[in-house]
Amino acid sequence: MLGSSAIAARDEGMKGDQMNFVIRIATEKDIDELEVLYDALNDHLAAGVNYPGWLKGIYPVRGTAAQGIAEGCLYVAVCDDLIIGSIILRRGMEPIYQKARWQLQLEGEAVLVVYTFVVHPDWLSKGIGQELLDFAVEYGLQTETKALRLDVYEHNLPAIHLYKKNGFKYIESVDLGLREYGLDSFHLYEKLI
Repeated sequence: MLGSSAIAARDEGMKGDQMNFVIRIATEKDIDELEVLYDALNDHLAAGVNYPGWLKGIYPVRGTAAQGIAEGCLYVAVCDDLIIGSIILRRGMEPIYQKARWQLQLEGEAVLVVYTFVVHPDWLSKGIGQELLDFAVEYGLQTETKALRLDVYEHNLPAIHLYKKNGFKYIESVDLGLREYGLDSFHLYEKLI
């Protein structure tokens, strides 16, 4: 069984590029590189279509990584000693989640929430996001989780497509209080595992 403080590694070979990488728990040594990853992705989003609505200096930021590492819930995908993606898998739910009509009414340790799901712009469309999501499901299964839950900005079509393709079910739309950033509505999704 994987614990939140244990290293959870996953070696993957991918056809074509024959890329090998591992997914492991992040450490304090990763904070600087995670900040660079977040900034690179936010610069990429600002230069094109900003599907998640993230903003450099607002979210995600160094403090996002530091908090995830301190809580033992931030995992990184590493290839050739470079962090190419990350995901936060946290127990418990945001207060707004408590009011939603989920498929199952679960609390506490039975729920794993996906946050700050990031892939470096140089690694987009190479399957890293799918691998991180597969890791979240596998981690959930090994820790007796009953459901994975998440929120996604309503216009983040690539992420919504990925979640639906992986069996996440739309639950409802909510206001997360981010209108000042132009983010009016978020969709809640859930995957029972």
